[in-house]
Amino acid sequence: MPTEGVQLRPKKGSGKQRLSIRRTQSSQDGDSDFKRLSEGVESALPPALRSRLWELFAQIEREFESVYTENAVLQEKVETLTDKLELYQNEKGGTDGADTVDFGRLSVKNKGTSQLSQKLKTTYKASTSKIVSSFKTGTSSTCQLVRPYRGHRDGVWEVCAARSGPPIIGTASADRTARLWSIETGSCVLQYLGHSGSVNSIRFHPNEPLAVTASGDHEAHVWRSFVSLPQVSEDHRSRPSSGDDELDGSDKDDVDAPVDNDNMTIIRTPQCVLEGHTGVIISADWMTDGRQIVTASWDRTANLYDVETCELIQALTGHDQELTHCCTHPMQKLVVTSSTDTTFRLWDFRDPNIHSVNVFQGHQEAVTSAYFASGDTVVSGSDDRTVKVWDLKNMRTPITTIRVDSAVNRLSVSSLYNVIAIPHDNRHIRLYDMNGARLARLPRSSRQGHRRMVCCTAWYDEGSTCNLFSCGFDRQVIGWHISGLSKDNTEK
Repeated sequence: MPTEGVQLRPKKGSGKQRLSIRRTQSSQDGDSDFKRLSEGVESALPPALRSRLWELFAQIEREFESVYTENAVLQEKVETLTDKLELYQNEKGGTDGADTVDFGRLSVKNKGTSQLSQKLKTTYKASTSKIVSSFKTGTSSTCQLVRPYRGHRDGVWEVCAARSGPPIIGTASADRTARLWSIETGSCVLQYLGHSGSVNSIRFHPNEPLAVTASGDHEAHVWRSFVSLPQVSEDHRSRPSSGDDELDGSDKDDVDAPVDNDNMTIIRTPQCVLEGHTGVIISADWMTDGRQIVTASWDRTANLYDVETCELIQALTGHDQELTHCCTHPMQKLVVTSSTDTTFRLWDFRDPNIHSVNVFQGHQEAVTSAYFASGDTVVSGSDDRTVKVWDLKNMRTPITTIRVDSAVNRLSVSSLYNVIAIPHDNRHIRLYDMNGARLARLPRSSRQGHRRMVCCTAWYDEGSTCNLFSCGFDRQVIGWHISGLSKDNTEK
């Protein structure tokens, strides 16, 4: 049997070592493989040398394959043990009363004696004293996966819940389509095919069955989002998913095959096309009255359009680099735009004669999203791994700073509970209140949660089964049920 190895040999005249690959006689199998692979291929190398090179390459491939397989098995074990540890400590923490510090599902005993508990406490001690002191016993939130929404053939950039009408969500995907889904059944009821580029954003009209989508084709489209949903049985409506059967193997190609119902509506032509940008339109949103739309683009501008005439009203300039997101106030004519220039800007259209703009500086890297919360507050997320809460009356310093371990994508804030849902590049989704207290971390294991980065979250406070949605680059949209939230989170 042939043997191959690697050894270090000292180089003559120096104390340094060089890497040498030692090999003995080749096997007959290796020679036959080489002849088969090299048949008809001309080379200046002698056949014996080529045979040796092929065998060495094969050895390297086998070594890498072995390491890769071992790493995958170890990662699976780590995730399984982490889930068991969190479940164990959560159950144990429920009996300790005031002697526990609750981090959502993870409860760490203050007086714990185990070395692992001590390590966990040391890890979370890096948070600010304000965050640690704001945790209260008995207020932990329970996060349960209800159902996935599958059908997109590429990553899903954004998910949004309808503000009025039937219970539906909309999704925007890199597969150049936008889809509407029944929240209760998980089936796709409408597909919009009007864009020629990646669909980066989708938002619903405040009152009418209309949706606006922003795309990489430099256009924003307004189209009719009216759908007729089938009747849903009580058994189907109330049945949560355990995650084991519905998400198992979600990294396989056949899992993401379209799961469409036979009555799905297909729309190819928009009612209105908004033009004027010279770059990718990354986001779009409706003004509070539904008569105007604001768009954000990589051409460093935001545009304000009239929906009835589809004409440009005003170009909002000032950002130094590409825009990443835009959001409108639900009650007032205010717009906030975020950019890779590390700032986000507040545009005030309440006075028709004076359009003021305020610049918020405080992040060190690109601001990926900014969202209006209740009152006069804005929540911003950044690639610098921070989320900050700002008072519109005081732009200099944030009210709260939340430090996380991964870049932040398009976050959302519950208008009912004032809870921030933060999606991360590392597949995590974390919930915080406006004071910076961590409430929960949504499950992320091999059978539950996203397998790639989470791009966006969206709250649906009216939902009885699903009240939070997330989407990611694993082509999945997931509906979650978050229980245990309190309206006390709105208090500062």
